[in-house]
Amino acid sequence: MNTDTPPTRLEQQFAFLMEADDLKSVLRANQIMDRSRFENSAEHSWHACLAALIFAPLATDDIDLDRVLAMLVLHDLVEIDAGDHPIHISHDPASVAALEAAAADRLYGLLPAGQGAAFRAIWEEFEAMQTPAARYAKAIDFLAPALQCIGAPVQLDEERGIVERNLREGRATKTKAILPDLYAFTKAAFEGTPTDPVMQARFDYWCEADRLKSVLRATPIRDGSRPENSGEHSWHVMLYALTLVDHAHTEIDPGRAIRMMLLHDIVEVDAGDTPIHGAITPEAHPAQEAAEIKAADRLFGLLPAGEGAALRGLWEEFEAAQTPTALYAKSIDRAQPVLHNLASDGGSWRTYDVTLEQLEERVGTKVARGAPALWPYIRARVTPWFEANRG
Repeated sequence: MNTDTPPTRLEQQFAFLMEADDLKSVLRANQIMDRSRFENSAEHSWHACLAALIFAPLATDDIDLDRVLAMLVLHDLVEIDAGDHPIHISHDPASVAALEAAAADRLYGLLPAGQGAAFRAIWEEFEAMQTPAARYAKAIDFLAPALQCIGAPVQLDEERGIVERNLREGRATKTKAILPDLYAFTKAAFEGTPTDPVMQARFDYWCEADRLKSVLRATPIRDGSRPENSGEHSWHVMLYALTLVDHAHTEIDPGRAIRMMLLHDIVEVDAGDTPIHGAITPEAHPAQEAAEIKAADRLFGLLPAGEGAALRGLWEEFEAAQTPTALYAKSIDRAQPVLHNLASDGGSWRTYDVTLEQLEERVGTKVARGAPALWPYIRARVTPWFEANRG
């Protein structure tokens, strides 16, 4: 007789979320803009989401931007098993499709059945590219590598050759009918001809945001091999917000929560990351807050005035943590690093000599405010580590 207890809904959801962390180790063919390393698929997913948001004024009225963002959060998860397939290398489409379908079976199969089916349907809609939302999301994904190349201060001949062929005869040509203004801007920027100033302002903001991929956090990725960066962290907490919404303390706006997670760390481009277990003196908080406001002034100020103000409003709502949606988003942001530290045998808890009581005070109370069911689950799992290592 099988006496195994079936996993709870939360156990299934967290199994999926922790497995998703492996997307941070899938390397793409293109580099981040400072040319220091190759980009990974998690931070690409975050940057594609940001492009979808800032170029949203180009979208037609029939496009559901919340669904677009969900597609771009999920679209590359299958690469955990199937790998990335660069556009300039020949592949057998049928073989790739089979690999990705098997990956989708496994990854979305980790979730509770109904949720796994819903997430897979979002991914399949994106792949089919038939709905207005999927066409918009695909167009962003097709143009993002070209924009990444164009935005880099140092241009590489081989990479420019790939972009030129893609814009002339590759899949990027499909975007001409979907986002003609963005395709025209990309082509003009690539060729060095004059561009529309409003489009240029949006692009300048997107390029500045690329630097978030080089802001290192105190928490490692789950295998402990390196620190997590704030770009890939932002993607991961977007996925958390999408996955755990049924555990919110009250009714919230899920799409707004995901947008908050997309933007919440953008000020770290200038202000850097402040570990929650690090600089906690009374003097440190006001200084960090001032640095972040100054960063918000500069970064959101790069966008056209009304657009920058709208995005800054989302960031300020998250920081204030007064609305139900912001409280949920804050809870998600606090929950994710705890599980990474546990998976990596202590992570930043060892670095900062953290106790369970400190974790409860700094993290637990905030998680419980916006997602009450999460903290008892998480605390039960971290307590044995603290008893063994801080007893």
